[in-house]
Amino acid sequence: MHFDIVIVGAGHGGAQAAIALRQAKFEGTIAMIGDEPELPYERPPLSKEYFSGEKVFERILIRPAAFWAERNVEMLLNRRVVGVDPVAHSLTTADGATIGYGQLIWATGGSPRRIGCAGNDLIGVHTVRTRADADRMLAELDGVEQAVVIGGGYIGLEAAAVLSKFGKKVVLLEALDRVLARVAGEPLSRFYEAEHRAHGVAVRLGAAVECIEGEGRVSGVRMKDGAVIPAQMVIVGIGIVPAVEPLMAAGAEGGNGVAVDHQCRTSLPDIFAIGDCALHANRFADDMPIRLESVQNANDQATLVAKTIMGQELAYDAVPWFWSNQYDLKLQTVGLSTGHDAAILRGDPANRSFSVVYLKEGRVIALDCVNATKDFVQGRKLVVERLSPDPAALADTGVLLKELA
Repeated sequence: MHFDIVIVGAGHGGAQAAIALRQAKFEGTIAMIGDEPELPYERPPLSKEYFSGEKVFERILIRPAAFWAERNVEMLLNRRVVGVDPVAHSLTTADGATIGYGQLIWATGGSPRRIGCAGNDLIGVHTVRTRADADRMLAELDGVEQAVVIGGGYIGLEAAAVLSKFGKKVVLLEALDRVLARVAGEPLSRFYEAEHRAHGVAVRLGAAVECIEGEGRVSGVRMKDGAVIPAQMVIVGIGIVPAVEPLMAAGAEGGNGVAVDHQCRTSLPDIFAIGDCALHANRFADDMPIRLESVQNANDQATLVAKTIMGQELAYDAVPWFWSNQYDLKLQTVGLSTGHDAAILRGDPANRSFSVVYLKEGRVIALDCVNATKDFVQGRKLVVERLSPDPAALADTGVLLKELA
């Protein structure tokens, strides 16, 4: 079995790579290898609309089944790549098959980070990364009175919001002194903590977990201070581990992910990497090598790789953006706030519509916009061009952000 292009990973990045190649009139053979039985689907709804029942699975498919067949994209599903031979240009799968490639696009994302304590494998302890994960949680909900969510990032907060909507008691544990500490400034963290508490979620900060207790099935979470929080379900949302072992074993450069250049090429010949697993220099992070775990990054890198394969000379330079839905709050972020030295509040959080503008050395590097889509759209230019508006004007909601660009 040999294909001109093999895409490993059937998530957002892998799907977009195949779509963009066919849109660019690539006529060679394409195969996509996915380790789940499903066709490519959107992952963000797993902790939101799919988990809450607002969307059935068919509505989160990236494209219907017929789309892939019509464009001659061979789907090799329920298969896991365990080896890469960059010299022979071939892959080995867990079932022993060998698949040859002309060019390889690695779009595997990552696997959920397991909590490193006893009890992490008990029934009722979950991560949220696949449809199967979400389905397992949904199947257990009837027997849940209280759930514990470990991790105060987006996944944990979104899961807590849905569980709260289901009428479950929820305890959210964050090891740091505020939620969203790695991705947002303090004003946004405190706002979301207050919102979750207002919806009945018990948010505990500086919370150190000792172990997860239970006999076969989870019964509680034991804290470092000895206290036990009863739980019939535990959701762990503490980040991902990039799925790059076969590439690293084949000699690819990298560390926390596989290193790629401005065209998403790895150090191995004819192998690209995109999305959550790709360690790349990003100008919105002052050209520091980072991994971006976002749909935007996966899609934009996939499109770039397709154009590169088709002979265009381009460099990755897309502005990062993210979103999160919790309760009736729509958070939209543009840019990266890491390393900011000033945060300007624009609007009043009490009105549940406001923005936080992040500055570094006087220049706008990011915006977090809560129910403030106009700020998100108009603030993009400030971030892309690293503009330095008057801070007083930034704080004045009577001044449109487009007037400052």
